[in-house]
Amino acid sequence: MKEKIEKIKKMADEELSKIKDSEKLQEMKIKYLGKKSELSELLKSLGSLSTEERPKVGALVNEVRKDIEEKISNMELVIKEKVLKEKLEREKIDITLPSKKIKRGSKHPLNRVIEEIEDIFVSMGYDVVEGPELETDEFCFERLNLPVGHPARDMQDSFYITDEYLLRTQTSSVQARTMVANEEKTPIRIITLGKTYRREDDATHSHQFNQIEGLVIDRKDTVNISLADLKGTLEIFMKKMLGEKTNLRFRPSYFPFTEPSYEVDVTCFKCGGKGCPLCKKTGWIELLGSGMVHPNVLRMNGYDPDVYSGFAFGTGIDRLAMFKYGITDMRYLYTNDIKFLTQFDRKDEE
Repeated sequence: MKEKIEKIKKMADEELSKIKDSEKLQEMKIKYLGKKSELSELLKSLGSLSTEERPKVGALVNEVRKDIEEKISNMELVIKEKVLKEKLEREKIDITLPSKKIKRGSKHPLNRVIEEIEDIFVSMGYDVVEGPELETDEFCFERLNLPVGHPARDMQDSFYITDEYLLRTQTSSVQARTMVANEEKTPIRIITLGKTYRREDDATHSHQFNQIEGLVIDRKDTVNISLADLKGTLEIFMKKMLGEKTNLRFRPSYFPFTEPSYEVDVTCFKCGGKGCPLCKKTGWIELLGSGMVHPNVLRMNGYDPDVYSGFAFGTGIDRLAMFKYGITDMRYLYTNDIKFLTQFDRKDEE
């Protein structure tokens, strides 16, 4: 029995001297110290020995086992140190080499336009209000004078989630929510900015785009908001966004939530109103929709149209960014191309 134990110890020493990696070391650990190892089997067989031999053999097995454990532990440290040294050598950095230039973009043109719009209207006393992108049919259509079956609904190919819920097609839903929430019927002067969704996708439209809409409501006996107030507000807005030389043109139009309604054109940013291919030689580009809040919209959201009046307007932030920065294709706004984004720092400095 003693000779067998000494043989196991000698074999372990010889095998340990040949091991170079942790995987082989782990296999050896299992072989000599595992539950099915020869040393473990010898400990299990101690019961068959005589009373005198049992403690001597048990002590010898434990001594050899402890010796093998220590040697394996030491070898583990040696291998780990060797692996670490090789890794450090492999990943060594020469600090004398020139650094690599990190590519950086700049603030996205949409964010620039959104922040500028907010600054303009906050300075005019407006509040910035937000609303949910997943909207109900009630607030997206019905409270805006678009009942079920209304032909104007066909103009907006919507993303319905259920029969009741859809991705909002316009930020006008926030206007309706603001009117309903204003139980005291105090004056309203808000803008709302956010994402909207429609089934469109070409060079000037996207299935997901951003809108800004404004709403002003007050009593007729104190302020009596009129078309002149709307025109003056939009002139300030457009001149601050696109330049003091920007002119506006109002054309009669139709929107279910305003009456009367107007399309608002601005002088072409490329030719300054002289006429070019971009504006189809007219000198004008359509940019905003606007009008006086429809009496039905006031009534459905808790306002007496005989007592209150107001105006509303809206435009696409994406298109506004295109006009402001001369971007020819809306899809550039969603590419996250660093070369495209870096130019806007320079444009704002001009």
